[in-house]
Amino acid sequence: MSQFKVAILDMYNNFPNEGMRCIRQLLHRTELNQGINFHVDTFNVRAINEVPGLEYDIYLSSGGPGSPLASTEPWESLYFGFIDALFAYNQQAERKKHLLLICHSFQLVSRHLGLGEVSKRKSTSFGVLPVHLTATGHRDPLFEKLPNPFFAVDSRDYQLTGLYPERLSELGIEVLCLEKERPHVPLARAIMALRFSPEVVGTQFHPEADGEGMLRYMLTDERKQQVINAYGEDKYHEMVRLLATPGTIDVTENTIVPTFLQRALAALREPVLV
Repeated sequence: MSQFKVAILDMYNNFPNEGMRCIRQLLHRTELNQGINFHVDTFNVRAINEVPGLEYDIYLSSGGPGSPLASTEPWESLYFGFIDALFAYNQQAERKKHLLLICHSFQLVSRHLGLGEVSKRKSTSFGVLPVHLTATGHRDPLFEKLPNPFFAVDSRDYQLTGLYPERLSELGIEVLCLEKERPHVPLARAIMALRFSPEVVGTQFHPEADGEGMLRYMLTDERKQQVINAYGEDKYHEMVRLLATPGTIDVTENTIVPTFLQRALAALREPVLV
């Protein structure tokens, strides 16, 4: 059985979350569907200042709480050093490394590369929300099978807006998705996904979110009260309804991360020219 090395960069800083469970679940599902074995190592980046080397085939960098703005925390230089090393490796290597950046990781890397303005939102974006594909997103292999708009779990206090077109052109980065249209709100729409390179993609939302598991989590008394206290009863009931509705989160969950992994595996299996 073929084996591939996977590194999960855990950006949750020991904060309780569902994201890590969802990532591991999708990796296990891909193992079963593809008839392969993943050797998975997890790196607790923010809590104990550890990052992987470049010996892995596939990297998944998670979401997480807190601010993505510049700080003096020691893990930041380590994390950005890893990101720079991966991009540099891919520029010269024939067999390239594949990286998925989720939410907090997406914000951090967008800031690090100077792609636009990463700033605090006027209010938290939370819930199961529509995400709109750009023309480029329609053609992207990770998104082309999704409806437009598609639904995704969104949970963030920060956002990427005000992109610098010259910088995107310089790096060859493409915009794949935007947040929901709000014609009555005179604010820029946040960028929800970027294609950094053929091997590297990032999403502001949570493509790993598991509708069934998230619904169970939301129905617990503790989480229900947390959401109602923070966002109101209407928001809670809307999120529960959408999590339970077929054709929403389940479609996103079964498309983006699985396709990312399938494409990575296909590329890794290609013979190296000598």
